[in-house]
Amino acid sequence: MKNSFKNLSYQELKVKREELRKKYMEFRFKIVLGNVDNPLQKRVVRRQIARLNTLIHAHEKAEQKAAQTKFEGAK
Repeated sequence: MKNSFKNLSYQELKVKREELRKKYMEFRFKIVLGNVDNPLQKRVVRRQIARLNTLIHAHEKAEQKAAQTKFEGAK
């Protein structure tokens, strides 16, 4: 599961992050109510969100660097 996000596009990463955020919120509510079979799943989802955030940030940095290089090349 760790490497399954690397081949996704930028937009797919953002959509997946939103899905996992919703899932994480559901886990939080279920834990409070006591209806969770595996409470450690919350940690797994939180770490997946962190991985997605890292990949999204890397995409943004790459785009920013490409734009900066393009701008410097035009001078």
